[in-house]
Amino acid sequence: MSDGPSYGFDTLQIHAGARPDPATGARQTPIYQTTAYVFRDAEHAAALFNLQEVGYIYSRLTNPTVAVLQERIATLEGGVGAVCCSSGHAAQIMALFPLMQPGCNVVASTRLYGGTVTQFSQTIKRFGWSAKFVDFDDLDAVRDAIDDNTRAVFGESIANPGGYITDIRAIADVADAAGVPLIIDNTSATPYLCNPISLGATLVVHSTTKYLTGNGTVTGGCIVDSGQFDWSASDKFPSLSQPEPAYHGLKFAETFGPLAFTFHSIAIGLRDLGMTMNPQAAHYTLMGIETLSLRMERHVENAMTVATWLENDPRVDYVTYAGLESSPYSARIPAVCPKGAGALFTFAVKGGYEACVKLVDSLEIFSHVANLGDTRSLIIHSASTTHRQLTPEQQEAAGAAPNVVRVSIGIENAEDLIADLDQALAKATA
Repeated sequence: MSDGPSYGFDTLQIHAGARPDPATGARQTPIYQTTAYVFRDAEHAAALFNLQEVGYIYSRLTNPTVAVLQERIATLEGGVGAVCCSSGHAAQIMALFPLMQPGCNVVASTRLYGGTVTQFSQTIKRFGWSAKFVDFDDLDAVRDAIDDNTRAVFGESIANPGGYITDIRAIADVADAAGVPLIIDNTSATPYLCNPISLGATLVVHSTTKYLTGNGTVTGGCIVDSGQFDWSASDKFPSLSQPEPAYHGLKFAETFGPLAFTFHSIAIGLRDLGMTMNPQAAHYTLMGIETLSLRMERHVENAMTVATWLENDPRVDYVTYAGLESSPYSARIPAVCPKGAGALFTFAVKGGYEACVKLVDSLEIFSHVANLGDTRSLIIHSASTTHRQLTPEQQEAAGAAPNVVRVSIGIENAEDLIADLDQALAKATA
């Protein structure tokens, strides 16, 4: 799209980053299923490898189909650039990679997807990194957790699995005061419901597998760069502020300015970590994003209807959906996600662990899968699956207690979803 008027979200989700194919005039973005690209001449090749010219070298680094997706997500999130990769977990490592060194830590919310807790508490130790888990509702605790070795603060806009709403602006202020970037996982909210960059986030990560694609077909991840952090303000981020030996002493922050993080993630991150998104996955995600706003409106509408019914059912102990007036997080919706509280939440079943297992096994429309953000309604018992590696205390803190199930409400008829839950609850609590 050419520079011009400020287009609305519905227009941008279809057109941002996409142009008719110059060779054929194809209106839909083609799948450029190629590993390499022919250079014009030796001088052109050298300029590309020296980062003196932007272009395509090898599809581990850049690909025209993936490039359209990167521009589209960056536009919707209000960032200056984005880098797509192979999964949401890859996006988290890619986001931390330019920031961290052995001995450094990330301060992370206790309310995170169970796989993220495991990745941060266990796997990143192999890099010499560590994580401190803190209740993000306690701003003093977040401040106290940040030390001289902290290089990032990490949270989720709408936390998985409980659907808790993070006060992004308040956390951003704490991170800013400490001189470290705030990374927000916006997977559960999508840029349609929440814009973390406008609330002070430095980087936004996504599992594009979820709502952005929306049809449960491909895995993918993305990191969006706000372009608003000064990587040279301190000596904490030498990968971005100091000379890079692999590029003859080039300084990313000095050379690329607001796009320093984006270029580093491609030229170093994708080059050496190889967490590449394939072009067919990018194509599926581009098609999914074209209907993002329409789907999210229906997701939110259905979630509110189902959550309200569940809250009034005597077989249910409680419901965590932030859209309910009873939720302690409902007051944050206007500032953080004014178009709705998403479609991800948990509810506690009377009868505990065994009742939850019976419920999951008795449902007919809901699919029992380890995924969220699909057009289909999904359910999982987190304590026995996604969060089973955590301690009981960590499960409680994450909102994945043994008597709790997580639901991702789809876009089916709400009355059918309620009927399915009703018959399954009857069997589970008989």
